[in-house]
Order: sequence, then C-alpha cells, then structure tokens
Amino acid sequence: MNRPGRKTTLTFAALAAALASTASAFAGTGQPSPWQLGLQNSVTPVFDQAHHFHTFVLIIITVITLFVLGLLVYCMVRFHESKNPTPSKTTHHTLLEVAWTVIPVLILVVIAIPSFRLLYAQYSPPPADLTIKVVGRQWNWDVVYPDQKDLTITQLMKQDEELEPGEPRKLAVDNVVAVPVNKVVIVDVTAEDVIHAFTIPSFGVKVDAIPGRLNQTWFKAEKEGIYYGQCSELCGVAHASMPIAIQVVNEETYKKWLEAAKQKPEDATKLLKQALATGGATSVAAR
Repeated sequence: MNRPGRKTTLTFAALAAALASTASAFAGTGQPSPWQLGLQNSVTPVFDQAHHFHTFVLIIITVITLFVLGLLVYCMVRFHESKNPTPSKTTHHTLLEVAWTVIPVLILVVIAIPSFRLLYAQYSPPPADLTIKVVGRQWNWDVVYPDQKDLTITQLMKQDEELEPGEPRKLAVDNVVAVPVNKVVIVDVTAEDVIHAFTIPSFGVKVDAIPGRLNQTWFKAEKEGIYYGQCSELCGVAHASMPIAIQVVNEETYKKWLEAAKQKPEDATKLLKQALATGGATSVAAR
C-alpha cells in the first residue's frame, strides 16, 4: 500500500507531466490564446531556434533553483542550533571557493554558445526574396513595398463595433498586408515621431522603430495564416491601440493581392478574406 507522501509525490509528478505535454495546446499561433503558457507557437526557423534556446535555459535555471533550494533545506536541518550548539569557525575552503567560481563560469559558457548562434541567425539574414518597410507613427503603422513603386498600406486598429467574427480585439486592423509563404522577407523599420517597436511574436521578430534611423529584421514564415503584433514600446496615450497584421499566403494569392492593392484596396481586402474562407491560408483560429 502506498504511503500518503508517495501518493502526493506521484500526483504532482503526473500533473507536471500533463502540463508539459499540453503546454503547446495553450500557446497560440499568430495571436495570444486564453490561458496561454509560454511563447506563441513558431512559424519561422529563427523563432524555432529561440524556442529551443528558451527551453534549454529554462532547464538550466530549474536545476540551479532546485540545487540551491536543496542546499538551503540541508543547511536548515543539518546546522540547526539544537544540533550544533557550538558553531563552526571555518572561514576558508579553497576547493569550495574554486568550485563556486569555476562552475558558474562553465554554465555561462554553455549558455553563451547557443545564444551566440541564435544572435547570428537573427542578424545575418539570407538573400531577400522580398523587402518591406514598416513606418511607425502615433498611432498606426504604414507598410511600404519599395519594389512595387512604394505601394503603401496604412493599418489602423479596428474598433469593437467594427470587428468581424473571429477577429481579435485590440489586434485586428482595417487593412491586412500580405507576404508570400516560405520566402525571406527583409523588414526595414523606422518611425516618424517617437520611438515605437515592431513586434510579431509568432515570427520571433522585435525591433525598435526610431525616428531618423533605419533598423532591420527578417523572417521566413513557413505556415499560411494571419499573424498579429503590436507596438512594444511605450509610445504615448494610444500605445495599446497600435497593432499590425500580416497575412502569409501562397505565391499566386500574393501576386493577385499586389495587383488589387495597387488599383482597388477594397478588392485586396476581400481577396485575403476569401483566401482564409476557402482554405488558401489557414486561419490562426484553427490551432
């Protein structure tokens, strides 16, 4: 017969395993999800790498935390006043001092190697298939396509009464922009007034938009759908009303959208909605 303590331990172990196995189910793709645990699901190679690095560091800090907790409990039990009425006068231990200096250095080296690899991937983009320019201002985004005669799409947040079924509050915009799937997209980021920050979590991109300066990031989305982001820099009273939305579509739909966006923006919006409705792109609501 199991002792009560053993049952409790087994229960917590089973709960931890269940949470670990379902963590991805609580994480959204393209937008936050209710009761989300951890990062949004990744749709780019760089964010895949960031996910692995996040898990790797989480394991290390968990082990360190448990080790320190064990030492504290051991000291409280082993060196309690009732068990040690005469305290030790030890003031120096060479091996211990070397160990608590060298071991943390080795841990930092182990963390640094994948960290540098991730930084290199983030800031060393492959040759671009498409370049877009994102301009932040109080309080909206302009997305410019330099290769298409500076075609400019202005994105404004939809108000609650404008939302359509399935659109997320505080994230949906009036004009969604499109990029092709499985293509390297270089993003030049700047601002016109104050500092903003361009962020789309599922792409794993985040970069400051600074007036008078051109920053750069990149992504390669491997899954079709709509991906939402927001300004991540406190830029003023309407900071929370500055979302951005990018829809990843197949090459054919992207070319049709470009032509429509140049001539009749309303038709371009309808085309992207139709792509979602007909399965030409997977809605983020279907996780």
